[in-house]
Amino acid sequence: MQITNHILMIRPVDFKFNVQTAENNKFQVASEQDDVQDKALKEFDDFVALLRNNGVDVTVIDDTLMPEKPDSIFPNNWVSFHEDGSTFLYPMFSENRRLERRKDILDTLNEKFDVSHVSDLSFYEFQNQFLEGTGSMVLDRENKVAYACISVRTDVDVLSNFCMLSGYKPVYFEAVDGEGFPIYHTNVMMCIGDRFAVICLAAIPDAMDREMVKRSLAGSGKEVIEISIDQMNKFAGNMLQVAGKAGESLLIISEQAYLSLNTEQIAALEKYARIIHSPLYTIEQNGGGSARCMLAEVHLPLRQ
Repeated sequence: MQITNHILMIRPVDFKFNVQTAENNKFQVASEQDDVQDKALKEFDDFVALLRNNGVDVTVIDDTLMPEKPDSIFPNNWVSFHEDGSTFLYPMFSENRRLERRKDILDTLNEKFDVSHVSDLSFYEFQNQFLEGTGSMVLDRENKVAYACISVRTDVDVLSNFCMLSGYKPVYFEAVDGEGFPIYHTNVMMCIGDRFAVICLAAIPDAMDREMVKRSLAGSGKEVIEISIDQMNKFAGNMLQVAGKAGESLLIISEQAYLSLNTEQIAALEKYARIIHSPLYTIEQNGGGSARCMLAEVHLPLRQ
């Protein structure tokens, strides 16, 4: 239940630095390149090819030029798909990211998968409350635990509502970067696998919160693999375990993130999955997100 072979990805047509998200996403760095879209598109296509060559079933849907959606490459923020056929739509902080929610994408998926129920939480946008999908939450799907670091993009009330509707238990805490600024999305600091968890515990300043999260992970039977603040800044926490050919366990990560890991961390991870990585430097720099952010897991039942 924790991992799936099916992934949704959105092919960009106008990827660029999004000024609306930059105020609270400190992982973004404005680029002076004129060819950001072209470079991002090559990184995207090469990434899709890598996944498919390793047996991952990837549904690719092209973005549309209008309306303008510079971050559409990160679909996991506006939608999540679950084993019982339920789909959740999420309230987004940035106005131009709200345009990423597209019914035609759900209709396309519904041809292959059973989308039996849609829960739309986007009404929270009118109350300036947000929960940006599996960016805001890192889901332990097997144990039904939703981990979330609270930020302007991750509201406790919306998290509680999601958990009530989905049957998850919330585990929330505060997390900050090396300069004490709140981390915008939980999935840049931690990853949940089937038998392991990667987390930057150094980003959780409160000792009681740190201990609570460690206890929850250990209680779920996960080996906790720690990363540093510097590694988190290189997107080492932004990874996703998926199923490849014949159910092979794969761990997806960017090249930058992989190169930041030490030999002990790599050895610990390789007990549970074969690591595959792809260069995503343009996307990481301008978008402030990495490999995991580009992958919306499709846990929906296949149509018979």
